Amino acid sequence: MAVDIVPVSTKAELERFIRVPMRLMAREPNYIAPLMFERREALSPKVNPFFQHADYQFWLARKDGRDVGRISAQVDHLAKTDPDAGYFGMIAAEDDPEVFAALFQVAEDWLRQRGFKAAMGPFNLATSEEVGLLVEGFDTPPMVMMGHDPRWTERRLQELGYAKAKDVYAYINAHNFRFSEGVERRLARGLPAGAALRRVRMNRFDEEVKILADIVNDAWSENWGGLSLTEAETKHLGESLKLILIPDWIWFYEIDGEPAGFIVMLPDINEAIHDLNGKILPFGWAKLLWRLKVKGPSRARVPLMGVRKKFARDRRGMMAPFFLSDAVRREAVKRGLRQAEYSWILEDNHAMRHILEGLDARIYKTYRIYRKELG
Repeated sequence: MAVDIVPVSTKAELERFIRVPMRLMAREPNYIAPLMFERREALSPKVNPFFQHADYQFWLARKDGRDVGRISAQVDHLAKTDPDAGYFGMIAAEDDPEVFAALFQVAEDWLRQRGFKAAMGPFNLATSEEVGLLVEGFDTPPMVMMGHDPRWTERRLQELGYAKAKDVYAYINAHNFRFSEGVERRLARGLPAGAALRRVRMNRFDEEVKILADIVNDAWSENWGGLSLTEAETKHLGESLKLILIPDWIWFYEIDGEPAGFIVMLPDINEAIHDLNGKILPFGWAKLLWRLKVKGPSRARVPLMGVRKKFARDRRGMMAPFFLSDAVRREAVKRGLRQAEYSWILEDNHAMRHILEGLDARIYKTYRIYRKELG
């Protein structure tokens, strides 16, 4: 049967688009279906401010009367990666070379029409969301906002001429959240003069999120894939964090009274929704709230941590990641946390990798970003 490519243009088609990987991975023991309402909002231009600075198109692949794959192509006008490359993402398809070829053909043509010389991805949809294709670490489930892909996808991309552009890593501290002896000794000396730690102030939460976004935009401004959070994205970030945050797991580090760094650790929502099959009704809300608020998570992820550039080479600033990590660790251990993931980390971000190794963390998942020249 021929493969038909259908541009997603209706709510019903978007619903089918969301469900493709859920069907493909239904028998994969470490796959966790996302909550449908969350996916609808993430892919809605009315809700997700990413679409205010991006062009995009989603497609479904159909064969023999059923949905067999999906893909997106997008242009992020604020992206800090490769100016010659447009993005592909949301790739999920049956292990069929014809389906992959048809999906990538339409996505690549869309990017060519917009003047791009290369395609790069997967990005789902931006560098602030799911990045890269899982190539190592299939033996454990993904944490919140991290992907878990079919094993065959890597081979199919390579057959279509895609090659590695960069790897990004997920680190895990899996030793009952202990740090290395060297770091423990440094922490025992106490905060440097002029440095201070404080929890997020929930009674001034909107202001705190703006401070956090300002540090992010400064700290990552020169990084490949670095964020440039807009005012709308900052507001959306705050609203999203409020849904799942634990206040004791968000800390700021100040130097001479100025906010110099921060850390955000989130409970692993995937641990709480693993058996909900994407559904929050009729009893999903009750299960989710009980698991988060009563039972408590055993795993968490640190998706955001940063230090202002002007403090990066200051001794006090260099110590900030260690004291921030220790602050969330102490509070997390009280709640029974056993594992913390730090992700994602660029393979050539040697400074952060050195810090994480000092925290006794190790790489346990590798996600690969692919690139292909468009002739």
